[in-house]
Amino acid sequence: MSSFLTIAALAAGLAGSSRPAVDVPPVVLRAAGDCSAAAAQVVAETGGELLSARPTGDGQCVITVLIPGNGGRPKKVTVKVPM
Repeated sequence: MSSFLTIAALAAGLAGSSRPAVDVPPVVLRAAGDCSAAAAQVVAETGGELLSARPTGDGQCVITVLIPGNGGRPKKVTVKVPM
């Protein structure tokens, strides 16, 4: 019985307490642009197969394509193009 009273007393104490004020700065995220159009353009120009496309922080995209070889391994080409 005493454990029930102890738990009830602790719960009542927690219910009445307020949360401490925490100063949290606002979070601002810079959204990366979409590189799909740039990737499609590079694939069309090279005739290759898209391997990866990622935006950079300066408004450009790094596009990597695999260009099929003459029966050998494909050539990996990476280009940096505007978004």
